[in-house]
This record gives sequence, C-alpha cells and structure tokens, in this order.
Amino acid sequence: MSSVTKNSADSEVDNRVSPPHKKLRTTAFNDSTNTHTAANHLGKSAVTSGDSSLAAATSDSATVARSASMAKNGAVDDEIDEGLYSRQLYVLGHEAMKRMQASNVLISGLRGLGVEIAKNVILGGVKSVTIHDEGVASMADLSSQFFLREDDIGRNRAEACQPRLAELNSYVPVTAYTGRLSEEYLEQFQVVVLTETELEERLRIGDFTHAHGIKLIVASSRGLFGQVFCDFGDKFVVMDATGETPISNMIAEIEKNADAVVTCLDEMRHGYEDGDWVTFSEVQGMTEINGSQPRQIKVLGPYTFSIGDTTAYSEYTRGGIVMQVNMPQTFAFKSLRESLVSPDFLISDFAKFDRPGQLHIGFQALDSYKRIHAGHLPKPWSKTDAEEFVRIVTEMNDVSPAKVDELSEDLMKHLAYCAQGDLVAMAAVIGGIAAQEVMKACTGKFTPVRQWLYMDALECLPENSAVVLSEEVCKPMGTRYDSQVAVFGADFQKKLGNLKYFIVGSGAIGCEMLKNWAMMGIGAGDTGEVIITDMDIIEKSNLNRQFLFRSWDVGKLKADVASKAAKVMNPAIRITSHQNRVGAETEHVYDDVFFERLDGVANALDNVDARMYMDRRCVYYRLPLLESGTLGTKANVQVVIPHLTESYSSSQDPPEKSIPICTLKNFPNAIEHTLQWARDLFEGTYKQPADTVNAYLTDSKFMERTLKQQGMQPLETLDIIRRSLLEERPETFEDCIKWARTVFQENFYNTVAQLLFNFAPDQVTSSGAPFWSGPKRCPHPIEFDLKNPLHMDFVASAAILHAVNYRVKPSTDRAHITMLASQVKVQRFVPRSGVKIAVTDAEAQAESQSGIFDESQISQIQNKLPTPETFGKFLMQPIEFEKDDDTNFHMDFIVAASNLRAENYNIPPADRHKSKGIAGRIIPAIATTTSLVTGLVCLELCKLVQGHTKMEFFKNGFVNLALPFFAFSEPIAAPKQKYYDTEFTLWDRFEIEGELSLKEFLDYFQEKQKLEITMLSQGVCMLYSFFMAPAKRKERLPLPMSEVVKKVSKRKIEPHVRALVFELCCNDADGEDVEVPYVRYVLPK
Repeated sequence: MSSVTKNSADSEVDNRVSPPHKKLRTTAFNDSTNTHTAANHLGKSAVTSGDSSLAAATSDSATVARSASMAKNGAVDDEIDEGLYSRQLYVLGHEAMKRMQASNVLISGLRGLGVEIAKNVILGGVKSVTIHDEGVASMADLSSQFFLREDDIGRNRAEACQPRLAELNSYVPVTAYTGRLSEEYLEQFQVVVLTETELEERLRIGDFTHAHGIKLIVASSRGLFGQVFCDFGDKFVVMDATGETPISNMIAEIEKNADAVVTCLDEMRHGYEDGDWVTFSEVQGMTEINGSQPRQIKVLGPYTFSIGDTTAYSEYTRGGIVMQVNMPQTFAFKSLRESLVSPDFLISDFAKFDRPGQLHIGFQALDSYKRIHAGHLPKPWSKTDAEEFVRIVTEMNDVSPAKVDELSEDLMKHLAYCAQGDLVAMAAVIGGIAAQEVMKACTGKFTPVRQWLYMDALECLPENSAVVLSEEVCKPMGTRYDSQVAVFGADFQKKLGNLKYFIVGSGAIGCEMLKNWAMMGIGAGDTGEVIITDMDIIEKSNLNRQFLFRSWDVGKLKADVASKAAKVMNPAIRITSHQNRVGAETEHVYDDVFFERLDGVANALDNVDARMYMDRRCVYYRLPLLESGTLGTKANVQVVIPHLTESYSSSQDPPEKSIPICTLKNFPNAIEHTLQWARDLFEGTYKQPADTVNAYLTDSKFMERTLKQQGMQPLETLDIIRRSLLEERPETFEDCIKWARTVFQENFYNTVAQLLFNFAPDQVTSSGAPFWSGPKRCPHPIEFDLKNPLHMDFVASAAILHAVNYRVKPSTDRAHITMLASQVKVQRFVPRSGVKIAVTDAEAQAESQSGIFDESQISQIQNKLPTPETFGKFLMQPIEFEKDDDTNFHMDFIVAASNLRAENYNIPPADRHKSKGIAGRIIPAIATTTSLVTGLVCLELCKLVQGHTKMEFFKNGFVNLALPFFAFSEPIAAPKQKYYDTEFTLWDRFEIEGELSLKEFLDYFQEKQKLEITMLSQGVCMLYSFFMAPAKRKERLPLPMSEVVKKVSKRKIEPHVRALVFELCCNDADGEDVEVPYVRYVLPK
C-alpha cells in the first residue's frame, strides 16, 4: 500500500556513512526550460503487482553479481541498481542519477532538520554524505531527531546517529565529522548544507563556497517557521526545468511561409506553451525540417503554433511528428552575503504574500538576539523576551537594505515565542524541500529555489494562543517532547498522547507518518494508540523511500517491521500492526466498535478504490480523514473534516484516456500503444487461458455457466480450453520453442501481411486521401532471423513462460534455445480474401456484437474436449505479471514483444527501463516528496487536535518540488442541499433506532418528515418501490426491516453489523422529487 494521489496523475499503501576522498569537484550539468503550468493535478492512479515465479532452473547469477557490487559501498563504476532505485529513476532519469552518484555532500547540524535532510539525501544515492555536528545530544533533541535515543544523550549527535544513517543505503558511505569546517575541509564537497551554524559562520562558509563553485544550501526550522536558501553559483545550468515527459504530436500540415504555422492532428490539444522549443521528424516533403535545430514556437491555438521561416524548405506533403525539447537554462545566484541585503523570494503561500520579507528580517534578528544573549533564543512564550525581540527586529529593519514597509509585531512575537521549538512536522517539510535542492544541485535536474523560501504554519496554534499559552505552560519538563511543548504547551502534548488513530498503509507515506507520530508522541499516552494495517511484504524497490525498512527486512510484513522501527524511535508509543486489506471483506474486523473509538484516520494508500472506501467509512463514522499522495516530485494533501468540508470522494478526476481498440489491434503509432498491446498479449497468453482451463478442470458447474454466456463468449471460452489442453500443451521444452516460434510468426509476420493485403500501402480512402496517413502508420512484416537478438529474446522468453504455464522444466541456455529454434519449420503464410479487419472502434464493436455461430460448433468442441477427470491432478500455472523480478522473464517478453511490434510500424523502440515504467504502470516516487507531504499532513493533524472549527485554519495543499511550486487553499466546504426548510450535507443522515416493519418505516417518513418514499434500497438490493408488484409489496410491508433485507439479499446479517444503511428516493408534499440524506437504521441489540 504505497502512496499515490488523488489530484494530479500511481503509487503506490506509497522512503527512502570516513570523509570522501579528496578529488576534483565534478561540475554538475544543470538546466531549465520554461516553467509549464504548475498545477498538473496528480491522478487517482494505482500500482498493482502480482507475483509469479520461474522454475528453479532460472539462473540468478545477475542478482548475485549485483549483490556483490553493493558490497563496494559507493565504488560501483557507473552502475545504477535499478532494483533499488527503480521508482526514483522514473523521477530523475539515469543521467541525473549518474551525476548524483559523483557528488559528495556535507550536511552540518544533526538536529531534527539535519537528520531529515541527511536521510533523504542518503536514500537518494549520492556518492557520499558527511554529517557534521560539534554539539552533543540533549533530551530536547528527541522531539524531532528520530535517529537519536535516550542512551545517546551527552554523545556527539553526528557520531551517535552515523551508524543508523549508514544503514539506509549501502551504496552511500556516511561519515561523521566533529571538527571545524575549515576551507581546506570544505574543498572536497560538491554540495554543502548548513542547518545549525551561526550567521557569521554561514557568511564565512557562503563566501568560500560561492567563490569556489560549491553549491550551498542553508535550511532552518524554528518551531512553526521554516527557511531555505540556495546559492548554486554564478552559472548554474538546468538541463530539465520541470521533469515532465516531452510532449509529442502528429502533424497534419506545415506551411511554407515566413512565419509558418504548424497544424497538429485534432485528436487532442497539442499541450504546448509560448516559448517552448520543438524538433521535427518523419515529415514527408519538407524533409529539410527533420532533425533540424530546435525551434522556439508561438502558440496560436489548441492545435496550431508558428515556428518561423520555412520558405527555404520544400513543400510539405504529409506526416511527421513534432517533439518538445528541454533546452538548457543558465541561472546566476547571488552569494549568501549579497542575498541577505538583496533577497529574491519564492512564495510558498500566496495567502501570505507579505510574510517572506518580514521573516527574512526576523530570522536575521534571531541571530542578533542569540549574540546578545550568549547563544540563547527567546524563551518559549515569554512576553518579555518577545518584546525585546520585536525591538531588535524593528531596529534591524530600519537600517536594512531589504527593509519592509510594514512589519507585523504579532508575527514577530510569534517567531520569538516559537523560536526554541523543534517540530518534526516542520523539519519534515523543510527537510524534504532542502534535500530536493541538494539533488538539484548535484544533477541540474529541475528548477532550484531562487533563492529564499520562507514558510510558517501559525494556524496550528490555538485560536486564542496569546491567552492559552504562556511561559509557564510551555516551559521545559525534562521530557523528550520539550521542544514540542515549547510551541504548543503541556496540555496539547497530553492530547497527542491520548489520540487513537488508524493509519491505512505502511509504504512510503506510512513509514514517514509513523516516524513523525513517534516523535510527536501520538498514541504514547495512557489511553492512546496507533493502529496500522498493510497486507504487503517488503520488496527491494521499497528500500529507496520506505525508510523504516532495511535490506534484511525484504520478505517481511511491512506493518510489523514499520511498527517495530517506530517503537525503537519512541518506546512509549503504543502501536498495533495488522496485515489486513481494508474493504467489505474486513468489516468484521474494522467494525462499529473499532471505528467508534477512533479520533481519526490517515490514509497512506496506493489506489483510488481503497481511498474512496476509507473515505466512505470516515463519512459514515464522522471521523476526520487525512488524505495525501505523491507522484514523483508532486504531492497533495487533503484534510476531510466532519460537518465542515467535502469528502475525498466529492470530487473525481476525469477518467484516464484509454487507447482505442483498433489503434491497439491494427494501427499503433506510439510506443505506449505497442507496450499496452504487449501487456494484453501477456495476459491473454499466460494468465487468462490458464485461469479458464483450471476453472474447467476444477469447477463442476463451469460448463453450465459458460453455455449461458451471451454472444460469442461460449464459443470463445471453449476454444481457449481446446487450444490450451489439446493443441498447445507441450510435453517438452522443445515443444515450447516450436510454439514460441509459431507465435512470433503469427504476430509479427502473418497478421501484418494480412493487414497489408486488405489495405495496400498505396490504398486511398473514398475521399481520395491516402489510407496510411495521419495516425495510421503503414507497417511491414518481420522475417524471423536467428541472428537478431530481439527475435531470439521473444522466442526465448515466450517459450520459458509457456513452459512455466504447463509446469515443464525450461532451459535458459541461449545457445540451446537458438539451436532448437533453428530446427523449427514454419509454414509460409498466404493472405486470405474475405477477412474483415475493423478500421474503427465502432466497426470492431459491431463485429463483436453481431457474432453469429452455429450451435453445432459448440457441440463439436465439447465432443473433442476430454472430461476433466482424464487430466487427473493436472492444473496449469497462471502467471501474474510481475515487473520487478528481473529473473522471471516477464519484462523480457514485454520488451521484446513491444519493440518487435514497434519495428513492424516503424515506431522508435523503448529500452527496458522505459518499457517497465509504462507497461508496469509504475508510479514515480522519491523520498523528498514523501517527507514533505507527511510533514504537511502532521501540521493539519495539529489543527484537528487544537479543535479548530473554522475553515480558514486548514490548508489543502498541492506541491511540485521540481518547479518548485506551492499552492495552499482552504478546503472546499461540504455542499449543502435542502428539503423543505431543512439543509443537509453529506455528513447528515436520518437516525432510526429499534426495529420497524417496512410499513412503519414508510409511515414514519410520511408522517414525521412529510416525505413519501418512492424507492428504498440497501446496497444493491431494492427493498421497496412504487412500481413493485402488489403481491410482493403486500408480502413485504408487515415484515421487520431486517427481515426484508435478509429476504431480498438472500443473505444473513453478519453478527458484527450493528446498523444498516438505507438509501431513499422521496417525493415532497407537492409530489416533487427531493434529495434527502441516507438512513442509519440501528438494529436492536
């Protein structure tokens, strides 16, 4: 169950230590293109994975070799462990990962923020990380420093947590350093991160790093306030500003003109913006434009744009593809010293547009306060200290070159009140942002923060904070929560400890959430508890971002391991781990008793169905829901509050655009089409037939049900069984090779030859236009070639999987397979007349619905089929597609099948990595985004605990760290509806306790609510309707409602069910249809 989101496009319930050798710094390739529309909403997608295994004969030597390379601990030569970094590679790409693997990073300051940054950077896979701290651990550090324990108090922070950080990624050496950051020492790093240094020290280091081409990031977290600063030098090149996949379009027309207009096919909008750069390929006629230098465009309309002068080119005839190009951009950064007096701000919250300038002065004033007070910050909620701080700020602002016109005294006081606080939630937010900036500095991938970012979350404080909170209430108590008490007070800490919350999912978001909650002390009180459920086991690809797991945990249950890891971080937290899927099948576990004792739910899920199910449960039980998800560098947060906001399910993303059937079957024009075709071929060859055969062999009523199916389905089903058991069942692996060679011939030669026979390359339509034009690419058959590795990849993988299907021992010896394939004789294909090939989906649909067959055909197949008993205990082995196992030949088959079909249609092929991402529907994921989003969730949780009831206190958020872009808004209020004078929302319902007959139920609404029930349902069962047969109505009216439900559903009511939900359709007194709430019908005890 990993993370994915609702509003933007999977995963997945969806994270990730000797000084580095002194070498010449590697200048990162850095860049940026025009920033596209930021609010690309994340889609409600899901990653699904099955599991299947290859026979023992499969060699795992490659895996052994990779494991051996891991032991080099950072010394792997240009190799990227795709098994580990799989999801992150879909965010950064191979080139950026290689540049990151050449970067040595120093992180100074190992309190909560520093360790958060270090964790994310180490998971990311840089060359080395050196952690630096000259201070010792204290009890107050334990509020946010998740890799310190009580036994570490008094030890140097860097030395204490180095071994735990080192466990995160065996490819990244992690070193603890406790000395002074001399210029000589700093020279060896490509990136330096400062989190706890004093201003004068920051300026000294900033001057040196700027002069020597070392990237500098300064990050700070002060209670509910955060700060990030970046200096990447005078000429920082960004190679890819957004990380979005370049958009390609098929061309309908290119003018020959001084300002030529390009028209794209009107299947969909081109998606370009003014200033984008594009290149051309496959253009016929105006061939000079193919492969030419990128051209900058001006958008004229949804299907047109101009590209400048084409008068020197030939006339355009037809075809062509236009592809967006990421052009490098160079940015000049000011040094820290220069930027302090002449700051540039990135706005993190447009509702707080005036705050960055004020906080810029305020954070500098904190340094001045510390200098005056021997290194001490203002005491928590001390009015005296806050007033002195305001005087310092005011004086500084008056003489600052970065002076702000209006300085909010209240804002500055709150900065002073919270300055000693150290909150894990804010550390997670700022740490996620800062760690992503480290990766940008190393790789030149994505647009960096330019140059200051300030954030605050003062909405987390009680509404009357100046009255409720005081120096006495927030004073240190000598506990691990002191840095949190400094912000919120002791009473708030007790509330956190006694919370009962349910986390659904223990993947990337679930791990981060547990870490944060352990530090916050949620569920650590006498009556508190955290329950977490996840049915998944840990896989290698999880280790890159699900940071509570280690390599030795692979194969164990996620929820169990995560719970134990959180308990180590805070032994007081009370956690119960489950291994259940949430859904109708577990409602006997997660029943009324379970939900009614909860204070809320946090989703950490990887699929929309489970999210919507939990949303419905929270609405029913009137519980707050904290919803979040990520997609690469994008993240969103939604807080659902009973009686106040809409629910998660209130808004729906538009359905994903599907590929037309005819495009997949006969007219692909993009690699996505051939990959989907290959996936369908896999399922239709290795999964569905085996399931059908096994049902025939084991289910005595299978034949009876099959013959009752509609249309051609009975014939198609029986034909699958006949072919699978009689024609294609192998005895030896040699039979599998023969079969695979035949499948190659059928798919990549015969089918295409027949298509060209029906529609010749020079065929024209009734309007005189070429048939093979626009989105239709003219294919060509492929002659099998033993010497072509791609051809043999297909035959080998297809044969091996066929052997697994039938439990025949396969061989992975390529030479042996090639020898067997060379002996296969394939009959030459001759195209047939009279074969109909659908050109449109409408034609395909008509053909499938008008299927006519002779009943005797079914009888003939039935007569040929041996009875199930004749097969004894034989069962086929269905193969569930599993993308992450490189030894099972699943991806070998997909890549070969897709690229062969791409070759058929002259479509550029895709490498294994790209194919795996598309065919496996992999959701890109990276630890930085997960860290950020869970921090935002925890800030919203604080607001819920405060008991806020005003919408303006809460923030739904959308973030894209690649741009970077931050958008926060108030949640949407629950829509109101009305019947008569009664307003209601999705949170309202009718409550009826005690058993009523159906007649009494109807009369109750007629008499008490003046509503005539015209239809009444429970789930999918219609219990009553105005058009019901009189006899049936008469039979049901006297029955108790529970009996009506049992009678209609033909099921008993489970013992755990304490109430039934009824949906009503009603008329008012005027006979008009009215919307009304649902009914919660409480059963007698």
